[in-house]
Amino acid sequence: MSVEQPLWRALTGYRVLTAGYAVALFVVGYEGHARPVPGMAFMAVLVVWTLATLGRVTSPRRCTRGFLFVDLGIALTGILLTPFVETHQRIVDGGPTLPSIWTAGSVLAFAIKGGWRWAAAASCLVGGANMVERGALARDTVHNVLLVAIASIAIGYVVEVARASERTLARALQIEAATRERERLARDIHDNVLQVLAMVQRRGTEIGGEAEALGTMAGEQEAALRALISGGPTALSGVPGPRDADADPDTPRDLRVLLTPFSSTRVTVAAPGTPVLLPAHAAAELAAAVGAALENVRKHAGERAHAWILVEDAPDAVLVSVRDDGPGIPERRLADAEAEGRLGVAQSIQGRLRDLGGTAELVSVPGQGTEVELRLGK
Repeated sequence: MSVEQPLWRALTGYRVLTAGYAVALFVVGYEGHARPVPGMAFMAVLVVWTLATLGRVTSPRRCTRGFLFVDLGIALTGILLTPFVETHQRIVDGGPTLPSIWTAGSVLAFAIKGGWRWAAAASCLVGGANMVERGALARDTVHNVLLVAIASIAIGYVVEVARASERTLARALQIEAATRERERLARDIHDNVLQVLAMVQRRGTEIGGEAEALGTMAGEQEAALRALISGGPTALSGVPGPRDADADPDTPRDLRVLLTPFSSTRVTVAAPGTPVLLPAHAAAELAAAVGAALENVRKHAGERAHAWILVEDAPDAVLVSVRDDGPGIPERRLADAEAEGRLGVAQSIQGRLRDLGGTAELVSVPGQGTEVELRLGK
């Protein structure tokens, strides 16, 4: 149930009770009115309007702007009509206006419907009407107007906070429900699909031949699926998706999310248990550099080479190393490749880090593999 719904019910009761109170005041002081007929006509309109519009003040959907303005108009009309009904002495002595405290119900309706700003605007109109009715800025008039204004503004602010809290709670409940469903699916996948894929991989390796290739594919799918269910609702690519392309490049993004999809049977990703946050553009470029390093492993170390990605989140920088167990890079190979126009390492890796203000170092020992260390300051 909405937090503000009890306020609407209370407002409904308030309007009925205050309409009855205004009529009772008029009847008790009937003999003292200078012109009771206009007052009787207004009281009839007030009672009929209050009873006919009870359904209007039961929810924000039914309490429209048009209704609010008409309702406030009736209250202002009653205030401005008071000098034509009451004697001047009675007004000077601080006698109540024709709608009396029923007017506060109109202001409170503005507060519950539109928040404290609407309440402040309606209070100003009521205050102006009261000063016109008294013909002077009397102390009791200021006191009553301020009391209504402060109460309505406070209620309007509370309503705004309650609505914001409801939206936050609804979002949290949606996330919780989605998380529980995802955990349930993850359990089912782990208990069934992942075990089948692991068995296919193991049996394919044992049988050999075409079955081994099938087992390798099953192993890769197992790793990708395991990364998906453990990494959360993220994309299976290190390249930013359509939403990310339009996002603020300075918006923090978890580097682990971009590197996890690289995990497979031959690529191991080791990252901290806490998010490694970088600006979205920097995280995407760093992940792309890692992808380029892995592509070099595939091309030059062979399909059977293993690679390890290690992510370190230091206080002043993020370090990412990509190591493989390939044959290594012969001396002068990188210089010769750059001279021949093949700029994979120089541009795709070192160039990206240089543009980000970071560094990329490559260490290779023939026969012992290659390690690329990427360093990006925070």
